[in-house]
Amino acid sequence: MRAALFRSAARRLAFEPENGLEVIVYADVTVYEARGDLQLVVRELEPRGAGALQLAFEQLRRRLEAEGLFAAARKRGLPRLPACLGVVASPTSAALRDVLQIAARRFPAARILIAPTRVQGEGAELEIAAALDALAGQVGIDVVLLVRGGGSLEDLRAFNSEAVARAIVRSAVPVVTGVGHEVDISIADLAADVRAPTPSAAAELALPDRATLFTLLARDFQRARRALSKRLDEATALLARERDALRALAPSAQLLARRERLGAASRALVRAAQARLERARAGVAGLAGRLESLSPLGVLTRGYAIVRRLRDGAIVRAAGDVEPGDRVSLRVAEAEIEAAVAAVRALRRA
Repeated sequence: MRAALFRSAARRLAFEPENGLEVIVYADVTVYEARGDLQLVVRELEPRGAGALQLAFEQLRRRLEAEGLFAAARKRGLPRLPACLGVVASPTSAALRDVLQIAARRFPAARILIAPTRVQGEGAELEIAAALDALAGQVGIDVVLLVRGGGSLEDLRAFNSEAVARAIVRSAVPVVTGVGHEVDISIADLAADVRAPTPSAAAELALPDRATLFTLLARDFQRARRALSKRLDEATALLARERDALRALAPSAQLLARRERLGAASRALVRAAQARLERARAGVAGLAGRLESLSPLGVLTRGYAIVRRLRDGAIVRAAGDVEPGDRVSLRVAEAEIEAAVAAVRALRRA
């Protein structure tokens, strides 16, 4: 009996039919009047012995792998000190909250730019791809995180799409995925530059630990101090040996003159060594001060505030972000203040 699969029904299939594949057919029995044939009009196909989504995953994985999209040679390393982190996630998800908490704890100096999007449902893969493209086009972003919580194969369907995989590959900056739980592997994970088992782990991979950075600065300072002290000790020992040699060989007049010259040289060398040590200390102190100045809390102590809309928690960056009547939260150095917007007046730039 003939069977017809029309284009409208074929578009709804989660997999691509292949020759020799055994399927279960859901169809309507009709008569093709032109020939008087009894035929089936297929409404749905289901692979026999394997789920449609799993089959679609395997088909897409093989095809993209053959193109080289998953090749290790194509993947990029992560920046050591990212100044700006892009995040593609559902705006109300626990995954996004986990990323923001990790960022605040590990490296609060990094700026976070969020591209909110749906992460499941029909058409979600196109929204995710568009969000990745939008972030990759932003100047100053160093790395992008693509995160969501765990779920079934149906829930993760958007992350097993060709559109998302190609958006990851064409990103101008490295992409870290933290999709699902540790056991979940998606097409997006295979295409990403770095794959993390969870959203929290993705944030930890992308951001350095502030405490570790301070430890490294202190270690380098101690090394510099020990090196300068060693050179000073060696110079002092050399001067002592030279002085002893002169005492044994030179007449008293020459010895006196030599002593005076060596004394002046010794004092100059000590001054130079001390000055170098002070410069090294100042350099390390400057680095520590710069690192501390990058902290948002350090800026708040100078009279600035971070303003968020209470209705969605978004940071207010421009006059158009709020309107009269909006409730806002003002984070200052040692307090958080809730207020209502009475008026919005845009200021002209000089």
